[in-house]
Amino acid sequence: MEPVLKILFLEPFFGGSHKDFALGFKESSVHEVDLLTLPPRFWKWRMRGAALALLDQIGNPGDYDLIFATDMLDLADFKALGGKNLPPVVLYFHENQLSYPLGPHEKRDFHLGFTNIISAHAADGLLFNSQFHLNDFMKAARQLVKQMPDFRPVRVLDKIEQKARILYPGCRFPAHIGGAASLPSEPPLIVWNHRWEYDKDPETFFAAIGKLKQAEIPFSLAVLGEQYEIVPKVFEQARQEFKDEILAWGYVDSRKEYESWLGKGRVVVSTAIQENFGISVMEAVRFGCFPLLPKRLSYPELIPEKFHGKVFYRSGDDFFKKLKELLLHPEGLAREGRELSDSAGRFSWEIMGREYDKALIQYANLT
Repeated sequence: MEPVLKILFLEPFFGGSHKDFALGFKESSVHEVDLLTLPPRFWKWRMRGAALALLDQIGNPGDYDLIFATDMLDLADFKALGGKNLPPVVLYFHENQLSYPLGPHEKRDFHLGFTNIISAHAADGLLFNSQFHLNDFMKAARQLVKQMPDFRPVRVLDKIEQKARILYPGCRFPAHIGGAASLPSEPPLIVWNHRWEYDKDPETFFAAIGKLKQAEIPFSLAVLGEQYEIVPKVFEQARQEFKDEILAWGYVDSRKEYESWLGKGRVVVSTAIQENFGISVMEAVRFGCFPLLPKRLSYPELIPEKFHGKVFYRSGDDFFKKLKELLLHPEGLAREGRELSDSAGRFSWEIMGREYDKALIQYANLT
């Protein structure tokens, strides 16, 4: 029988996918997990100040067998200030500040990226949420280090890459289900279920939708996903332009209602320029949507190779053509969708929770 650990989970930015991950891990783990979190705002200040804020609340870190933290924590500061009583600390990267796409008028803050490098080096265990993400991180880290005038820590980067491990995040759906949550809608429903931010490239999505409307191809829209302080202007424009096609608009609080929309969808689309895993896409696939995705980022890791020709597009024009084809000629989509749904089941927390439990036992040296 495997040992049960007492784990302290630290999340300096408890919102969005970070929140989902923390709650999913706690609920699925066989270990005793305490969550210690900070609100999801002022992310740059979180990276600088979270170590102090969290240490003030922990009490005795020696009461735990292991600390599990995410990338918004300056782990070098945390370990230096935490003292000799700290147990092993495992760091999980949802994203990083070296390769994250810049928004309009933003400039790269390399100080924060270097914080990610030092944190990765300081970690006793290091996890990334996809092979793409690890490769992207290492490429950007080496580019940054090349800019240093001297004393470049190349060996540090080699050590980071050697100790890093890929562990996909769990998703909040069952490992085994009997197909879509409900019957697909007519006219065919196109699902967008991503954050309403620039890095998801909504402009390309709505441009293709506009071409569908001009071509008088029947469709309906469910534009879901979370919104934050700044929402790209294209969303308000789209709300007016496609008011006759929109069936759902905005974040859905009810998990049951959200899954119902996914079950009604024919296709889920992504035009993202940043995606280190793709939980929202895999949720939609699990509940019956056929995915149409860019052939880049983490997506090729998640989709079985036999479907790559139909699932992936390479340009904006290719995106429109393939979306049009899926709407006009859905033959075979139900069968293929079931295969893809079954494949997505491997990312369920029911399965991934066991993987995390085993990995963390190894890091705690309790083999």
